[in-house]
Amino acid sequence: MAKKTPLYEEHLKAGGKVVDYAGWFLPVEYKGLVSEHEAVRNRVGMFDVSHMGEITLLGKDARRFADYLTTNNILTLGEGRVIYGFLCDEQGGVVDDLLTYKASEEDIYLVVNAANVDKDYQWILDHKDGFDVEVTNVSDETGEVAVQGPDAEKTLQKLTDYDLSSIPFFAFRRNVKIAGVDCMISRTGYTGEDGFEVYSTREGIVKVWTAVLEAGKEFDLEPCGLGCRDTLRFEAALPLYGHEISSEITPLEAGFKFFVDLDKEDFIGKKALGEQYAAGVKRKLIGLELVGKGIAREGMKVAKDGREIGHVTTGYLSPTLKKAIANVLVETDEAVLGNEVKVLIRNREVEAKLISKRFLNKNTKSK
Repeated sequence: MAKKTPLYEEHLKAGGKVVDYAGWFLPVEYKGLVSEHEAVRNRVGMFDVSHMGEITLLGKDARRFADYLTTNNILTLGEGRVIYGFLCDEQGGVVDDLLTYKASEEDIYLVVNAANVDKDYQWILDHKDGFDVEVTNVSDETGEVAVQGPDAEKTLQKLTDYDLSSIPFFAFRRNVKIAGVDCMISRTGYTGEDGFEVYSTREGIVKVWTAVLEAGKEFDLEPCGLGCRDTLRFEAALPLYGHEISSEITPLEAGFKFFVDLDKEDFIGKKALGEQYAAGVKRKLIGLELVGKGIAREGMKVAKDGREIGHVTTGYLSPTLKKAIANVLVETDEAVLGNEVKVLIRNREVEAKLISKRFLNKNTKSK
């Protein structure tokens, strides 16, 4: 039986179409995917992301342990800052992608994907030998909402005395009162727009959700479902675990070398990723635009001159660009902008061309 987030009843009240996603009952949409997508791009939208996993690392070696677990550099991360990276296995495959919040040297907060919480927690426990650190899975007691879009700050500012404009991109603050509820708030998100992710208790997050819906009426805020969460992240070139990255697709193949610090002393998977980087990746993630009619969906084959050269990892009719676009993982030699290829859609070959996977510019806060 799927779990219910603290906001399950709120979704039903608001007319959300609830589905089982990663073992959780969550809304796939309310008004409709395109309407919600456009709300986030142009105004403001709010998502229930209480299904995400949260794991704390506390103790003398918390920072050092986080640095060993993840591909990015935690040792140079400032207090109150957030960094994106990967948990990798010894072969360089991705166990999960995650956000690391550093409160202090001895207080680290990890946010992982819902479908991977138990696996990630066990992975972390299995690698803690030699580190003085206490690892706790706090996912079940945590609620989270994401308020995203150009009017996100103005919406939330109505509910707090804290100056939200003082929080830089990829930074967080604890003990911020939102609608009278004690919260942790970070200027992060999964949409390519400015916005915040707000964490509280299960009871507290219901009050936050209700208050944000009311405060957002001025800006025509829409509650948003999983459908537009995926189209928004896809347009912004943000990966989804199991699609652009997985145990079979390394961060380097997916084009995320920026988040892999091969110069730091050590991390799980460093040797394998270092060797792959030195040799050059044999396949590469790149964007695709269909020239012919159809939509390229996950798993569809990509071919050139009658030979299969890769496959689609994610594909949609982009609500923003009004074009059928996709991410495709293809042989590196073929991953050339403008390269003409074909996508096999329902046993017919549809013409397409390879383009940048940065389909649009992110509108996140720069400071």
